[in-house]
Amino acid sequence: QGQLVESGGGLVQAGGSLRLSCTAPGAFFDDYGMGWFRQAPGKEREGVSCSSWDGSTTQYAETVRGRFTISRDNAKNKLYLQMHSLKPEDTAMYYCARAQRTYCYMTASEYKSWGQGTQVTVST
Repeated sequence: QGQLVESGGGLVQAGGSLRLSCTAPGAFFDDYGMGWFRQAPGKEREGVSCSSWDGSTTQYAETVRGRFTISRDNAKNKLYLQMHSLKPEDTAMYYCARAQRTYCYMTASEYKSWGQGTQVTVST
């Protein structure tokens, strides 16, 4: 299994939207849960959202619930994070991760593979 690659980050004004994508090369993408995490300068990495292997179970951090939507396309080996109503406090490096099992997890220790991250900056 290859390296996870995130894309779609950028600079956006508060209230704007971005869609992050994660490509996971290799076979068996649909064998694993996937998640999005973020880390702001000086802060710990936090779980943003996760999806079970088939997308039937999803979870969101309280701070993003109702604004962000996670989805996955197993046929294309892709994971997405649609972000609306962005706030300055959403500014962070966003990471895609592949879990060690099939379910949806919001803790980093459950993930075995990580991308390099894509920067999201929300201006006031």
